[in-house]
Formats: sequence, C-alpha cells, structure tokens
Amino acid sequence: MNIKTARFNSNNGAEFHKALKSRVDEYFSSKKISKNANTKMVIKTIAMISFYVLPYLALMIFDLQGVWFYASWLMMGVGMAGIGLSIMHDANHEAYSKNKKVNTALGYLVNFLGGHATNWKIQHNVLHHTYTNIDGLDEDINPGKIMRFSPGAPKHKVHRYQHYYAWFFYSLMTIAWTITKDFRQLIRYNKSGLIKAQKTSFAKELVIIIISKSIYYSLFVVLPILILSASWWMVVVGMVIKHLTAGLILSTIFQPAHVMETSEYNQPEGEANLVPHNWAVHQLYNTTNFAPNNKILSWFAGGLNFQIEHHLFPNICHIHYSELSPIVEKTAKEFDLPYNVEPTFRSALINHAKMLKLLGRMDAPAAA
Repeated sequence: MNIKTARFNSNNGAEFHKALKSRVDEYFSSKKISKNANTKMVIKTIAMISFYVLPYLALMIFDLQGVWFYASWLMMGVGMAGIGLSIMHDANHEAYSKNKKVNTALGYLVNFLGGHATNWKIQHNVLHHTYTNIDGLDEDINPGKIMRFSPGAPKHKVHRYQHYYAWFFYSLMTIAWTITKDFRQLIRYNKSGLIKAQKTSFAKELVIIIISKSIYYSLFVVLPILILSASWWMVVVGMVIKHLTAGLILSTIFQPAHVMETSEYNQPEGEANLVPHNWAVHQLYNTTNFAPNNKILSWFAGGLNFQIEHHLFPNICHIHYSELSPIVEKTAKEFDLPYNVEPTFRSALINHAKMLKLLGRMDAPAAA
C-alpha cells in the first residue's frame, strides 16, 4: 500500500482530539511550564550518557579483566538502551528542546549507538507513529518471516512457537542496525521518496552511514583490540553482549505497547483506503500503557510505558507523560474510547507473549 493512498476518517473522533489538545495545552499554560525538557530531563541525560561512556572509559583506561571486562560491556548495553529510550528518542521527535540544533545534535546520538538518525526518523516518526499497526505501512509490525506481529501478516508454521523464541530475536535488534539494516532501509526509503521528503539525499545519507559506522566500529572494536590485553574474540563477545542487552531492553519496552490482544489493527477500507477512525482515536485502539506506577521503570524507559501519551503527543518531552496520563484517560472515557493499561511490566510481557501465541495460531485473512 502506498502511504499517499491511506487516509484517516477525520470526522470520526475529531471532537475527542480537539478536547484533548485543549486540555493538555491548558495544563502547560496553567503550570507555566515548557513542553520540552526540564532540569530533571537534563540530569537524566547526563546519567544515561554516563551509563554508556563511563564503562567504556573504565574498560579502555584500566584494561579491565575477567568478570569486570564483560560487566563493562553489559553496562554499556544498558546505557545504550537508556540513551535510545530517553534522549535520542525525544530529540528525534523534536521534543527535547525548542532549539532545533540541540534536537539534531542529541538525535545523532543514535549514530554512535550503531544506527542512523534519518532512517530511524522515517521508520519511527513517519511510518510507525502515523500508521500504527497498519499492515504494509508500519514497519514495526513487519519484522520479516520469522515473526508475525499482525493478524494480516502471512502465517508460517514456525510462528506457532514465536512466543518462545521471540525473546532471542528481540535481543538481536540492534545488531541488525549496525550491519545491514540501515543500508537496506536507505535504498528502500529512497525508492519510495521518503528520503527526499526528509529534505536530504541518498548520497549524503549513505556517506553519513558509512562514516558513522566506521567511527562506531573503530571505537568499539578496532581500538579495544589494539589497546586491551583481551583477545580479539573477547572484544567481539563483549560487543555481542552489549547489543544483546540493549536489544532485549528496547524490544521489551516497545513491543508490549502495540502487539497486544487489546490492539484492533484497524486497516484502511474500501476504494478510498480509509481508516475507520481519525488518527488520534486510531492510536487509542492500537496502543497500551503499562506499569504507570513504577517510577524506576518510567525513569529508565523514557516514559515509554506511557505509550498512549507518547503517541498522541510525540512532540512533548516524555518527562511530562505521567502528569498528562490522567488527562488523557479522563478524556478518553468521556468520549467512550479505550484507554488500555497493564498494571505492571510483568503483566504487559505476559500478555504480549499471549498475543504472540495467538498470532502464531490465528489464520491469515483470505485473499480478496
């Protein structure tokens, strides 16, 4: 499906969206606070970057050995996930600061995690946030043949077991970034015109990818092999530990937000390819919050356990989501709309696994 042909029913839910935006604006104006980062967010930024940089410096300066060698890589993986969830994510949504240069600079942190900012913004901001859970448009529910995240996706025999093996493949997520995914995405997005829509060019982004990945591998593979007393294969194992840690954390935060039994996977219908609801209501039907009272998780996860608030207001810094949640929930209930919440992180993961099991057994729709 071409993204230009998929449209939302602007009339179905317009009043809800209007009321919600008004109430959220009133919250910020009455409190006389910015929608962007505050002092708490700046402190978190320093902490998350420290989680990533300090273990690396300790490893390189003190030539850590034994369990400390591997622990430093694991801690870098935690920091990598933290930067991705809290800092880079907000910055690439233009939510961190009113200053575009600050957002751009912090958004480029993803390049130093092995990814690519422009590709990330296209996949996440343009495709996932606009067309959440819509087959053929939201790439987050199209992980390839090994997994099935949507009732509309083709079903294969191996999917019957995906609720068991999903966690392993989740951990591989960031490894794919660093090797082939960015190159394949760049080619695909260029063909579809999405690179041009970002006001950049294929050649420029290709050069950025090559330079970024060269710096990344130089810092985390070449230099450690040259400087540390550890064998080359130990450095490779360390890198794998870092990425497996980051990949598993990132995936288990993002996946329970959308691949759930409460998600309706509303698809465009008819010749007009019209989605049944307006965009905001579509988000409510396809998004789930979890563990809203877990302050530690909320801090580390960049507020993304408040995924409903994030999807409705991606340009607001996540530091405010917990305060916006009661406003969104109250407004949704007034308009008789769903507000899906899992009480704990554990229950969210369990129900996500149940949905994976259901999708592994559910037949794909018959071809028209």
